[in-house]
Amino acid sequence: MAKRTRYKKVNVIDHPMLSWNEAGKQCTARWRSEQGLPPPKKLIIADDTLKADDAYRLASEGTAFLWRGDFQNAKQLLIAMARRASRKSAKSSSIPSEAFNLHRQAQGQRARVLGTILIPLNSDYSIPLRRAPDVKLACNEVYGSSDGMSVVSLRELSGLIGAHEWRKKGVDVEVLGETIHPHYGVYSPVRGEYLQLVNAAPLPATELAFDIGTGTGVLAALLLKRGINKVIATDQDERALKCARANLKRLGLAEQVEVQQADLFPSGRASLIVCNPPWIPARPSSAIEYAIYDPDSRMLRGYLAGLPGHLTPQGEGWLVLSDIAEHLGLRSRDSLLEWIAAAGLRVIERHDIKPHHPKVSDKSDPLHAARAAETTSLWRLALAV
Repeated sequence: MAKRTRYKKVNVIDHPMLSWNEAGKQCTARWRSEQGLPPPKKLIIADDTLKADDAYRLASEGTAFLWRGDFQNAKQLLIAMARRASRKSAKSSSIPSEAFNLHRQAQGQRARVLGTILIPLNSDYSIPLRRAPDVKLACNEVYGSSDGMSVVSLRELSGLIGAHEWRKKGVDVEVLGETIHPHYGVYSPVRGEYLQLVNAAPLPATELAFDIGTGTGVLAALLLKRGINKVIATDQDERALKCARANLKRLGLAEQVEVQQADLFPSGRASLIVCNPPWIPARPSSAIEYAIYDPDSRMLRGYLAGLPGHLTPQGEGWLVLSDIAEHLGLRSRDSLLEWIAAAGLRVIERHDIKPHHPKVSDKSDPLHAARAAETTSLWRLALAV
């Protein structure tokens, strides 16, 4: 989605060190965690003899495993531990907000347990394990250059590998007729319904548009395809800015888009300002979750409050927002309408669409009721005067 993402850039000198004793020797390596998690306090050396039940029990107690066995066996152990974690996280509630909080708690516990299998990386990002894949390019894309040996959780490393493959392959965006290549930590435009709304809404003018929280740059590209002459796309995340620039250059649109680092708005005014903020007012636990979770609806409220100072008199602000937070009991429709009115804005029209992602029909999902009722809307806003 074209949403603002955030992460704390970690320089090599900021990486904490992981220390352990192995074969009677004291060893150290840099600890890598894109979530900013501290290195584990309890660490044992593990290999192919470690059983899944024992691993899950020890992991639940806070023990991590520095893997010295076969890499593919480590992946199988991770899968086996994930199955056990899923069985342990079956609690739910009929109260939507409680169900959401239980779901988030279960997700957090699951992540902690599954993050305990640790993989060593050589100074060139090669993995000194049997049957290990070549992850050098994937690690360089995310971590940058290395200055020595390091250790990373297998779960995070798997995310890097998956992101690298998505970056190479790209995501086909039907309404754009092009492929968008997301980078690690930048939300992928896999849900197409919000793009359909932006593609169909009537344009107020075509001179200039702002794309607030551009992410991959997909909305900036779509606005240009629709006939906007120039787009200024903003994001405060360095990875998103790099990703957007790369996508727009690949699409031959770089000359028409100015990509700026900014917290919400660039300077000046535009006749169209588009924003697809995170939809759920909750605290994110990782870099990629900043595209989904927005504590206290900060970005949403900031966008609405700032619109009047950046719209032309006859301009429109487009707010692309799901109502899933309302169905989860985390934000009311009345609150949203109050924020719109308090900003000095009025609603011209609202365009709705039902999502069609797989979780809508997944009754085993603890949040199924909210997902099944969800509607994604494009709110066309204008100055109230």
